[in-house]
Amino acid sequence: MVKTTTNKRAASAPGDTGSYVSLDERRAKGRALRDSVQRASHAGWKAPKDRADPIKILEKSNVGRMPSLVPIRFGRMSQSPFAFYRGAAAMMAADLARTPASGIRVQACGDAHLMNFGGFATPERNVIFDINDLDETLPAPWEWDLKRLAASVVIAAQHLRLADSDAARVVLDCAREYRERIADYASMRALDVWYDRIDLQRYEDRMADPDLVRRMRERMKERIEDAKRKGTPEFLFPKLVEMQGATPRIKDEPPLIFHPTDEMAPGLQSRYAEAISAYRETLGEHTRVLFDRFHFCDLAMKVVGVGSVGTVCAVGLFLAAEDDPLFLQVKEARASVLEPYAGKSLHANHGQRIIAGQRLMQAASDVFLGWTHGKDGRDYYLRQLRDMKMSAVMEDWDAGMLRQFARMCSHALARAHARSGDAAAISGYLGNSETFDDAIGEFAVDYSDQNRSDYRALVRAIREGRIQAIVEE
Repeated sequence: MVKTTTNKRAASAPGDTGSYVSLDERRAKGRALRDSVQRASHAGWKAPKDRADPIKILEKSNVGRMPSLVPIRFGRMSQSPFAFYRGAAAMMAADLARTPASGIRVQACGDAHLMNFGGFATPERNVIFDINDLDETLPAPWEWDLKRLAASVVIAAQHLRLADSDAARVVLDCAREYRERIADYASMRALDVWYDRIDLQRYEDRMADPDLVRRMRERMKERIEDAKRKGTPEFLFPKLVEMQGATPRIKDEPPLIFHPTDEMAPGLQSRYAEAISAYRETLGEHTRVLFDRFHFCDLAMKVVGVGSVGTVCAVGLFLAAEDDPLFLQVKEARASVLEPYAGKSLHANHGQRIIAGQRLMQAASDVFLGWTHGKDGRDYYLRQLRDMKMSAVMEDWDAGMLRQFARMCSHALARAHARSGDAAAISGYLGNSETFDDAIGEFAVDYSDQNRSDYRALVRAIREGRIQAIVEE
């Protein structure tokens, strides 16, 4: 096993040495890595005897979170093994660090499960498919992302009550798609890789049957239209805002949306002027001109997701005119769960770490992406709220739909890794056979059993009163 402990540049591309290295030479270097880390060594998972208690890892990850919201976090994680997996990134990061790694690093997502991929609007208002949650991003082994994605595919198949044989086929196809896409990117010109994007409105997959493609297109069209409608000021403003006299205020809907106290938000009295000013300086000069048209009106805490529950998340309301709002999501940026195993970030501010990783991995990013530091001592990053953001709604999926979505996620992950890392070296390591695909499939199935065991430990701890959980209606 090759274990990385320092946070070097993500890419191991030819420019790192200052001399040109041909495509064939880079592939050959990747193939040579098989001598020390065999592809079959990635297969399977067995918890080591000294593996940490999962409940203790979860409790440790609560340090710094708002205590009143932690029971909501555990309540959401207790809903199913799939929901538990979404909130257990720290636990899996510790496990992944003990698995084989080839030594090739990329800008890793850090939490590449199925629900962290989806659609969103580019600045040109096209809808693309990509990784859409990068809170844990950090330079790290590329295998860690693929293993977390593959395990989430099997856990999702079990959540949908698909046959074990279907789950096995879907995860093998997920790994194959990554391998084949990396090979494609390895042969592309550098600028072509950088400009490549997955356009949802034009997405095609030659490997899918025509009926599945038709169903996917119909569903995508409906989701895109719904996201466009919900992202408009006409929808968001009356849904989130009420007038208190002549003053617009974000509606309180406790415990999920509420206004902070002075103790919770030390910048409240100054209306967060320092933090907003610092955020403005991280925007491009052209975006500052646009941002300066808006003035700050209100901010409220907003509980989101599963893994983020308990961290400081908020929505800010800015107005350019009475009917011209800008909603910004403010999210606390904590140290990546990969940091203890991959090395510390090169960025002093974790908000900057996230934005730098996002701009490197995504084909296009929100123009309002920026970061700041609060008077409470926490780092934050900001982006537009909603902005046509779409996540998977998979409750009625069959094996074909899951297979297609998993392939899209693998495509997006390979593209992101090719932007920051050496696709030729990764492709050389993977080769053309299904050896690595089979290994990843076996790992994913075994790790899904580990996830179920950890989930049961959480449910048992809640039942015995060792952990408090609030299940929302």
